[in-house]
Amino acid sequence: MPNIENRLSFYKFLPGIAWFFVVLFIMTLPGKYIPKIAWLNDIYFDKWVHTGVFGLLTLLFCLPFHRSSFTKPHRIYYYIKIAIASAIWGLAMEFFQKFFTEDRKFELLDWAADSLGCFIAYLIAKKYIK
Repeated sequence: MPNIENRLSFYKFLPGIAWFFVVLFIMTLPGKYIPKIAWLNDIYFDKWVHTGVFGLLTLLFCLPFHRSSFTKPHRIYYYIKIAIASAIWGLAMEFFQKFFTEDRKFELLDWAADSLGCFIAYLIAKKYIK
């Protein structure tokens, strides 16, 4: 594992933390506040949004490692952990919507889109390791 010299500052994670809370807010909105536009349903727009939102979340948490002095294997190790944690959080949000949010339900395809976004973000982070 990385040594003490490779410690990352909390401040480098602030963009990811801020986006985490934005996503938390969006995912816990009651269904009545989410616009329903027929043609957007035809192109599965909500799934694209899930993919982008969770992909960005993963990338924002990977970015501090990308800019660090960690070795390539250590970066990949953390990228994988971040992607998995983000996907698990996406699943947890689906359960939260089902049990605690008004007019929202659990959708397995939403979680699949969340996970796809996390995986794509992992691949992007991995590709750009210098």
